Amino acid sequence: MPITDILEKNCRLYGDDVALIEINPEMPETKRTTWKEFDLIEPSRAAYYRREITWNVFNEKANRFANLLIERGIKKGEKVGILLMNCLEWLPIYFGILKTGALAVPLNFRYSADEIKYCVELAEIDILVFGPEFIGRVEEIADEISKGRLLYFVGDGCPGFAEDYNAHTANCSSQSPKIDVNDDDEAAIYFSSGTTGFPKAILHNHESLMHAAKAEQNHHGQTKDDVFLCIPPLYHTGAKMHWFGSLLTGGKAVLLKGTSPKTILQAVSEEHCTIVWLLVPWAQDLLLALDNKELDIADYDLDQWRLMHIGAQPVPPSLIKHWKEYFPHHQYDTNYGLSESIGPGCVHLGVDNIDKVGAIGKAGYGWEAKIIDEQGETVKQGETGELAVKGPGVMTCYYRDPKATAEVLHDGWLYTGDMAMEDEDGFIFLVDRKKDVIISGGENIYPVQIEDFLRTNEAILDVAVIGLADHRLGEISAAIIELKPGVECTEEDIQEFCKKLPRYKRPRKIIFADVPRNPTGKIEKPKLREKYGATHLVAAQNQG
Repeated sequence: MPITDILEKNCRLYGDDVALIEINPEMPETKRTTWKEFDLIEPSRAAYYRREITWNVFNEKANRFANLLIERGIKKGEKVGILLMNCLEWLPIYFGILKTGALAVPLNFRYSADEIKYCVELAEIDILVFGPEFIGRVEEIADEISKGRLLYFVGDGCPGFAEDYNAHTANCSSQSPKIDVNDDDEAAIYFSSGTTGFPKAILHNHESLMHAAKAEQNHHGQTKDDVFLCIPPLYHTGAKMHWFGSLLTGGKAVLLKGTSPKTILQAVSEEHCTIVWLLVPWAQDLLLALDNKELDIADYDLDQWRLMHIGAQPVPPSLIKHWKEYFPHHQYDTNYGLSESIGPGCVHLGVDNIDKVGAIGKAGYGWEAKIIDEQGETVKQGETGELAVKGPGVMTCYYRDPKATAEVLHDGWLYTGDMAMEDEDGFIFLVDRKKDVIISGGENIYPVQIEDFLRTNEAILDVAVIGLADHRLGEISAAIIELKPGVECTEEDIQEFCKKLPRYKRPRKIIFADVPRNPTGKIEKPKLREKYGATHLVAAQNQG
């Protein structure tokens, strides 16, 4: 059964119930109003603090966009890109694409213009839907990517190089296009990247999406009465696949713009949220605000909040111990996954296993997991090897990259590149990563991209970017920079130079030192991590 059938079911059973709520707490108090969407043509979003749509409206908007795509010649198997911040339009657009039999291709909102262009071309996107935050970046590449492609703008003040999404969908039929879609049909392309530079395109079919919904509901026991608070970006498999559990049961979800502790507690309180997925930094910030008496949980209605779960990075056991001091009744879970395994859930801790915090858990619902050596043989319990997973959510392939596909897919098993070990109770613990990807606050940072950028600085002879442990973010990026002989350059000079990078890619720590390379010319990053990791940890502890 394709995931679009679940939306149709919810429309039939719960049509007048609220499906999605969007909250923008950054709206100035003096300009805040609320809006309940009944009109088919959406008014300006600028003045609205809170918006909501029912399952009926959700489905109607998905149908209208699907019919617009069909009118514009989109056929089964073609691709439509989504470049939007979290908003009430995001999921209806996603489902509208799926209803045509086309593939939805979400794009990271942090991508530069060059990265957007690369992904559009790699995934062979036929139509790109984008929002107001991306006008400048899309305009930079519009002449190049609009050749043979359509650009649709979602919002007010449509730029001249794009077409108006609202105006065009308003005149389309709200009835389902009735395109035959099967589990084996291709459904979506998500982007991920290793240490080799630009992202890989990860192809999933409809079975993958449906299994993600089943696994999430099985793991966290969502019912129609649960309210899911969604904070992370919807372009990422994590946020969307967790929401799929709510979709499966017809439950309500809240899309929250903003991650401050006060914002999160207000949303949980005002919208009566029962399930919240957090990243480690957000949980730490919330605890710090409570410790410092900046917030008082007595000021909020939180009794209905039953589950807090975390994913995207290792979770310090001390964090959960601290969390339980404030929220002793909360269930807790952690989820492990990759975009190649349709996001979180191929391994998960389980709400009954809080005594095993620190582990990522066991194979999730419908999944298998094993730890293997270099020959692909299962290692003995307690030994370290590479984690491999198998299940209905494994990707079909890396799109247009058979070589990379062959490196990670073996007889249905996905080799994750993560090193792990299994304890005597069968719980899996991550040990290290084969790849050099840095995970900072739940976001992947790819060292090669930063290294290539820094090498354009005429003062730099060589550079290596590594991850260093950080209490709040999990890891931070550090640049070890070897200057050209006789050249003077300061940390401030490097930081100024790096302002050309997106903020999340800028190195948090600059170290001027030699960059060691082995006889084959490869940077010896394990030596660098060993040398600077301990120094950084001691310095951080002294500061604490």
